[in-house]
Amino acid sequence: MCGIAGALSLGKVPGEPLVDGSLIRHRGPDSDGFWRDDENGIQLAHRRLAILDLSEAGAQPKQSRSERYVVSYNGEIYNFRSIADELEEASGREISHHSDTEVLTEAISFWGVEKCLEKLVGMFAFAVWDREEKCLSLVRDRLGIKPLYFGFQNGILAFSSELRVLHGIKEWSLSVDPNSVASLLRHNCIPAPRSVYKDVFKLLPGHILRVDREMLSSRGLPSSRAYWSAREAATSQKAESCERTPQESVEELEGLLRNSVGEQMISDVPLGGFLSGGIDSSTVVALMQANSSRPVNSYSIGFDSSAYNEAEYAKQVAEHLGTDHHEFYVTEREAIEVVPQLPEVFDEPFSDSSQIPTLMVSRLARRSVKVCLSGDGGDELFCGYNRYHQGYSAWKKGTRLPKPIRKVLKAAVESIHPDRWDRLGECVCTVSRQRLQVANPGYKLHKLVDLFELDTASEFYSRLVSHWSDAEAVVLGASGDVNDFSKGMETDAEFSPEEKMMLSDVLGYLPDDILTKVDRASMSVSLEARVPILDHRIAEFSWGLPMDVKVRDGDIKWILRQVLEKYVPKEMFNRPKMGFSVPLAEWLRGDLRDWAEDLLSEDRLRREGVFDPGPIREKWEAHISGSQNWQYHLWDVLMFQAWSERWN
Repeated sequence: MCGIAGALSLGKVPGEPLVDGSLIRHRGPDSDGFWRDDENGIQLAHRRLAILDLSEAGAQPKQSRSERYVVSYNGEIYNFRSIADELEEASGREISHHSDTEVLTEAISFWGVEKCLEKLVGMFAFAVWDREEKCLSLVRDRLGIKPLYFGFQNGILAFSSELRVLHGIKEWSLSVDPNSVASLLRHNCIPAPRSVYKDVFKLLPGHILRVDREMLSSRGLPSSRAYWSAREAATSQKAESCERTPQESVEELEGLLRNSVGEQMISDVPLGGFLSGGIDSSTVVALMQANSSRPVNSYSIGFDSSAYNEAEYAKQVAEHLGTDHHEFYVTEREAIEVVPQLPEVFDEPFSDSSQIPTLMVSRLARRSVKVCLSGDGGDELFCGYNRYHQGYSAWKKGTRLPKPIRKVLKAAVESIHPDRWDRLGECVCTVSRQRLQVANPGYKLHKLVDLFELDTASEFYSRLVSHWSDAEAVVLGASGDVNDFSKGMETDAEFSPEEKMMLSDVLGYLPDDILTKVDRASMSVSLEARVPILDHRIAEFSWGLPMDVKVRDGDIKWILRQVLEKYVPKEMFNRPKMGFSVPLAEWLRGDLRDWAEDLLSEDRLRREGVFDPGPIREKWEAHISGSQNWQYHLWDVLMFQAWSERWN
C-alpha cells in the first residue's frame, strides 16, 4: 500500500519535480522514490508503505527487466504468487514470489497492461510509462477500492492518489466546481468522475486512461474506458446464474470468503481486523481466526451512549472467537476534538459523519498493526441496507394510497418529533416483548413519509440517498447537472427494483462514500485497510444469486448470516442494523455550536459566495431550536466550509 503521483508535460520540464510526493508521505512513510525522463516529459513519484517484501526489491517506481516499462503502484495484488507461477512457465524466467510489485511489473512487461489486468485479483491504482511507445496508462481497480485523481492544465497532465498533490502544482490554477458542491450536498460525497475542482477528475472504477504527448497536444485529455464493468458483470451473472440450492449457495460463498480472507492475510507485517460486532465484520474476523493458528488482533471503539455503541457486541464476538481484542471507549470530548482535523484527512470535501469513528478506530489499530481487514461491501452485495427491503416495501404500500391520504399521513407523522416516535417504538416493543428491528425509527419514519409523494422506484431511491434534494438551488452557479447515484436505474430492466438499488450503490455510493472514507481514514495514519468481501469474484457470485437467498423470512443478508452462524452463535449478531454513527445532532446543539455558527454565519456565507445563505440559515435555526433535526444537511455544508477554510 502506497501513494503515487506523476506528471506528463508537453513543454520544457523544470529542474524541480512537477509533483511533490512528500505531500502524501502519510500514505507511505517507509521510503520514497522518484523517476523522470525529461526528454519525454514524464515524472513518476512514489511513497512506500512496506507490507510485502520489506527489502529494496519492493522499492518504486519499478522498472521492468526489459527497461521498457516503469510502474508506480498503490495497492495489493493478492494472487501475485499464482501469477508469478504462470509467468515463469510462460516466459521461462525466474520471478520473485515475495514481491507483488515485481510480479505486476513483469506481468505488464510480458502480457501488456490490458491482458495483465484480466489476471489481477486485488485493490490497486497504478501508472505505467511505456518507454517504447511513449505512452502513459493510468489504471484503477474494478470496484474503486483505491483512489486516483488526474487532470490536464497548461500543458501538464498530472495524477495522484490524493488531491493535495495537485494543489501543489505551480503551473495549475484550481477553481471549485459548483455542480460538484451541489453533488456533495446531495450525497455527502462527490461522485466520480467529478472532483471538487473543475478540470480535475477521479478515474472511474474498472477504468484505464491511456495518453501520450501527441494526443494531449492535438486533442487534449481523452476519455477513459472500462476494462471491467460492474453493470455488465451483474447482467451477465444474472443471465447465466446456475441452479443451486440455498445450502449449496451458502457453502460456495463460504469457500469464496475463506479464500479471499486467506489471500488477504498474506503480509510481512502485523495485521488485524476491524470488528464492529455486525454481520460483515464478524464474518471477516471469524474467517481470519479460522485461517490462523494463533489469536488474531481485532479492534473496535465504543461510545457511552447505548444508541451509538456496538462495542459490547463486538466484545462478545471476539471472546467467542478467541481473538486478541482491543477496544477503546471514546468520550464525547475526544470525538469532537477530531472534527477540526477532518479537512486535513479528507483533502476533498466529504461529509459522511461516520468518518469520525472510522478515523478513530484506524488510529487505535495502527498502534499495534500495519494492516487491517474490514467488512465493507456486504451490505451492497447481499442486500443489507433497510432501504432495499423494508424501506422499499413500505414505500410501495404507501404509494397505493390516494395522494390526498398520503399528504394527511405525512402531516400526521411529521407533527410528532422523531425522538417521540423512538420512545413510542420502545414502549410497543416492551409490551409486545418483540425486538425493535430498526435503529432510529423516528428519523427513518419521517424520511419514509416524505417519499410517499414519489411515483417511481428510481425517484424513491434518488431521494432516499439524497440529503439536499434541492441542492442546485442552494449552491450558487450550479446548473442542475448534478451527479445522481440513481442514473441508469431505468435502463436495468432485467433487475428488480431492489437489485437496481444494490447495483446503483455498488457503482456510486460504495466507491465514492464508503471506500473513500475507509481509504482516507486508514491511510492518514499509514494503515492499510483491505476489504475481502469486495473480491471481484465474490461480487460476481453475488449477482448470480436469487433475491430469496439474500432476504429470507425477513432476514436481510440471509446467506451471509448462514455463513457466520457456522462460527458465531446467532444470538450474538441477530439484532437491528445500527450503522457506524455518532450523535451529531446533539453535538451541533452543544459543544460544536460555536464552531458551526462561525462557519454558517450569514455574513460569511454571503461574502464567500458559494451558497445561498437563506435555506442554510433556516435549517440551522430550526436545528438549534430543537424543532427539527437537520444534522446531515448541515454537516454537508459544514464540511465544505471547513475544507474551504483549510484548502482554498
